[in-house]
Order: sequence, then C-alpha cells, then structure tokens
Amino acid sequence: MTRLRSADLRSIWLIAIACAAVSMVVAAMAALNTALPDIAIDTGADSGQMTWIVDGYTLALAALLLPAGAVGDRYGRRGVLIVGLFVFAIASVLPVWISDPTQLIATRVLAGVGAALIMPTTLSLITSGVPESRRALGVSIWAAVAGGGAIAGFLVTGILLEFFTWHSIFITFAASAVLTAALCFTIGSSRDSSPGRFDVAGSLTSILGITGIVLGLLEAPHRGWADPLVLIGLIGGIVLVVAFVFLELRRASPLLDVRLFTNRAFGSGSLAIAMQFFASFGVFYLMLQQLQLVFGYSPLQSAFALMPMVAGVGIFALLGNWLAVRFDALRFVLAGGILLAGVGIVLLGIVHYETYWTAIWIIVLCAIGIGLATASSTTAIMSNTPLDNQGVGSAVNDTAREIGAAIGIAVAGSIMAAGYSNRIGAVADNARTQLTAAGEQRIAAGDQLGGQMLVQQAGQAADHIRRSLAEATAVVERLADRAGPLAAQIAHDAQDAFLEPMRQAYIVLGAVLVASAFVLAWLAPRRVVTVSPDAPTAGDDIPAADGAAQENVGVGARAADASAPPRTDTAPD
Repeated sequence: MTRLRSADLRSIWLIAIACAAVSMVVAAMAALNTALPDIAIDTGADSGQMTWIVDGYTLALAALLLPAGAVGDRYGRRGVLIVGLFVFAIASVLPVWISDPTQLIATRVLAGVGAALIMPTTLSLITSGVPESRRALGVSIWAAVAGGGAIAGFLVTGILLEFFTWHSIFITFAASAVLTAALCFTIGSSRDSSPGRFDVAGSLTSILGITGIVLGLLEAPHRGWADPLVLIGLIGGIVLVVAFVFLELRRASPLLDVRLFTNRAFGSGSLAIAMQFFASFGVFYLMLQQLQLVFGYSPLQSAFALMPMVAGVGIFALLGNWLAVRFDALRFVLAGGILLAGVGIVLLGIVHYETYWTAIWIIVLCAIGIGLATASSTTAIMSNTPLDNQGVGSAVNDTAREIGAAIGIAVAGSIMAAGYSNRIGAVADNARTQLTAAGEQRIAAGDQLGGQMLVQQAGQAADHIRRSLAEATAVVERLADRAGPLAAQIAHDAQDAFLEPMRQAYIVLGAVLVASAFVLAWLAPRRVVTVSPDAPTAGDDIPAADGAAQENVGVGARAADASAPPRTDTAPD
C-alpha cells in the first residue's frame, strides 16, 4: 500500500510538472496578441512586423516538433525538456532590453525553438513514466491543459497589462520557465532503449516541408491565396512532405514511421486533433475580435468571457477519455465530439445574438464537443506508438495541433478579409466624402486650421477603415469629438461589414467539422488500441484486453517490444 501511494505521488508530480511546462508553450502562442498595440508603439513595428512577432514563434515551433521529439527519444526526454525550458527562458527575457522589432522577432523564433524541445517531451514523459492504470488520466489532464492554455495566456496577459508594461509578460514567462526547469530535476527520465542512426535527411525534409506549409497558411490571410510567396510555401511544402513520406518508407531508422498512419486509431486521432485546433483557433480568431470590437470588451474581459470554453474542455476531456477507454467507444467519442463542436460553431454563424450572454450556451456546446474529443485523440495516438518512440508520437500529436490551428486561422482570416473588403468600400468612400465636406464647411466658417486637418485626414481615415474593423474603430474614436454623428455612422456600417463575413466564417469552420465527423465515424475504430492491418482479425473484433500486452498491440508495436517497460533514469541525463 505504501509503495502504491508512493508511485501515485510520483505520477501526480510528473503530470503536474509536464502540464506546467506545456501550459507555458501554449500560452505563449496567444499571449502577445493582447499586447501587440503597446509593443508596436514602443518598438515602432509596422503591421507586417507585428504579425511576425506572433507568427515567428508558431512557425519555429511547428517546423521543429518532429526532430525535437526524436532528439528527446534518443538522448533522454527530461534532459531535452530542461534544455528547452532554459532556451525558452533566455528567449523570453531578452525582449526586456530590445527595442528593435526585427530583433524582437528573432527572440520569438528562438522561443519557438525552445518550445519545440519542450512540448513533445512533456507528453512522452507522461506516457512512458506514468503507470498504465493512471496513464489515461494523465493524458486527459495534459490534453485539457494544452487545450485551455491559449485562453489562460489571454487571461494572464490581460491581468499583467492592467498593472504593468508589456515587458512583464516576457519576465513572467522567463521566471516560470526557470522555475519549471529546476523542478524537472526531481522527476525521472526515459529514452529509446536502442536508438538507430539519427535521420538527418528526414529531419531536414520535415523541417522545410512544414515550414513551407505553415508559412503559406500564416501569410494567406494577409497576402491572399494567389500571392507568389503563399503559393511557393504551400506547394513547395506539400512536395517536400510527399518526399519525406517516400524517404521515411525506405529508411531503416526513420524519423517517423509513416506506416503508423495506417493504424486506424493513430490516423483518426491525428485527424481529430487537427480538426479540434482548426476549430478552436479559428473561433478564437473570430470571437476575440467580436468581443472587443463589437461588444466593446477589454482584453481582460474578453479572456474571462472565454473561460467557459476552458472549463468545458477541461471537464469533458476527462469524461471523453474515460468513455473511450472504459467502454471501447473511441469512434463514438471522436465523431460525436467533433460533430457537436461543428454544430455549435455553425450555430454561432446562424443564430443572431446581440450580447455575449445570449450566445454563451452555444460557446459551452462547442467546448463540450471539443473537450470530448481532445484527450481521447491524444490517447489514440500515444497508445499506438511504440514505447521507445513516444517523443515522436507526441510530436505528431503536437504537429497536428499546430497545422490545424494555422489552417483554422488562415481560413477564418481569409473569409473575414475578403468579406470585409467587399463590403467596406462604400463606407470608406462615404467617410472620405463627408470628412472632406465637413472640413470645407469649417474653413468657410473661419476655422481654417481645424478644417484643413479634417480634409487632410479624410484620405487616411478612408484607408484605415478599409483595412480592418480594428482600424475603423480607431478612426471612430479619433472622430468622436469632432464629428460625432459621422463617427457613429462609420462605427455602425463597419460593424455591419464585419458581422456578415464573420458569420460566414463560423459556418464554414463548423461545416468542415461536421464533414470531418462523418469521416471519423467511418475511419475511427471502436477501441483506442487496434491490431495491425496484417493481423488475422480486425481492430473492432479484438477480445477484451486483460493485460499490458493488449494495451500495446498495434502497427507501432511491431517496432518495439510492447511488453517491456520503458528505460528510466533517475539520475540527470
């Protein structure tokens, strides 16, 4: 009994540290969005540089996840986690002394490198270091933390900006990373018991391929899908990913055994993870603008408004994973959760609501759907990955998240940009005409200086109104004192131009999820762990498991002895 309690405490401590580390990585993806206006003022960053202050981190993280996961498997997951935390801490503290936007972008890329070392090792430490009886719970908690980390980032950033400058965000991340790195010395480590030759060619191909795809997706909303850089990134990235697959099929020690995707649980789990983050980050992109620019919420109020999403995902992640594992209901949990989330997002576009509180039930519905599918997706991926390759399995899980999020933002952003642009032209032209006329009237009335200022600002105001609702709102605030009725008209018309494409974007995001739910209903097996395709029986016909051997049956299990425990080191790597 004492030994059992000791093992449980070690597992709880390991899960807590892993979740603390992954929460920083996910929070850092979202945290700076709230602080961008202040950063732009202090550093002189233009709109393109502001975008890359956020996207530089995401790009480096997504591109390096697979090689970073393999490095953790090869050299020890705890050691790689500690290195990643220190890199993350250094990259986070450097902006305190930086005033140049290009240098700030470089520090964000460096932070993304550290995050890539952190994220896959956190999950693989749980799946390789927590006893089988507690593993599903550990994965559920990790998935809930990773799913809610972005909103936690908004919340923490909003609180810090209420009292301090934007530098406090970086200081908080740096201090948290150093503390977590110190705590990591109290947990054990694990690694591949017989690593083969490191796959340099596969690593380079995967890095370049994912970089191209993510770069194209990140730039598409701003440049347009026909822009040469976007096309080169997307087409070149896809070609490199195809080359990566052929390369990995021919290697004795591949970076990623792509045959794992022929395992229905692994493949459906990867698809479900991508769809969840496609939906959640697309919705975050739209809803944060809606809350702040339409409902008039502050950044901090917006973060609190999204807390029901965190609660729903956290609670139903535990429930969904329990249902999938306990009742062999993976197919129903994945497909049902994605379908529920899709219906909820479609309702956000169909139902007309004037306040946040009249839409909260729809937000909760979306959260329940995403929560049901999130942990069970990760469990399906990790349970069908060889024990020695848990870092790579975790990296697949995380890469699916990053690419799904990038696609969601790209789709939502492109629909919004095109729809707003098509509708706002007449509003901008009318604003220019009325500002020019108002300025000329002031000049005629003897207010030469005030009139000339209005005439000069007419063209600039029209350009700002055309760019986005955020810039149109800034124009309205500047005009409120001098041209109140015109400012009110611009605010009303600009919001109308924003709301219709926003609803269309919600409907498209939701429709994609509904369609993917039907795919998952066909693709996903009943059980979390399935037999290999060349086994005599199908995955859905496996008799009830009675031990660890059944837990590790699968395509990936052919690559390693599934019944052997992972190699664990209690000393530092």
